[in-house]
Amino acid sequence: MGWRGFTIGGGLAAAIAGAALASGCATTSQAADPLPSALEAGWAGERVCSLQHQTATHRILRCTFPPGVGHERHFHPAHYGYALSGGTMRITDASGTRTVDLATGADYASDGTPWHEVVNVGDTTVTYLIVEQL
Repeated sequence: MGWRGFTIGGGLAAAIAGAALASGCATTSQAADPLPSALEAGWAGERVCSLQHQTATHRILRCTFPPGVGHERHFHPAHYGYALSGGTMRITDASGTRTVDLATGADYASDGTPWHEVVNVGDTTVTYLIVEQL
C-alpha cells in the first residue's frame, strides 16, 4: 500500500486499517452515503419526478421544476432526456457548475451520470421526460 512515495507493508497496513475502523474513523466507502436515483431524489423533502411507465428494462420519468426548485444530488443510469418545456437550469457535477438555457424540444443521451444536482434559476417551469435503462 503506497501513499505519496511511501510504502507500508501488508501487516502494518492491516493494523492501521483495523485501528481506524475500531476507533470509529470513517473510511472512504463509509463516508459517502449511496446517492438516490432521479426518481427517489427530490427537493426540500418533495419528489420532483414521477414514474410514468416501467418495464423490465426501462422506466420513463416526468420531472417538473418550477422556478427556484431543483433536484438534490442524485445519479442516473444510461438514459435519454427530452425537454417538454425549457428554461434556465444551474447544473453542478464533477466538472463544476454551469448555467444552461434549455430549449423546449431539446434532447440528449447519456451513458450515465455518476452524480449531479440541478436548480431552475429561470422564471419558467422546466419539465423533462427521462427514459432510464434499468
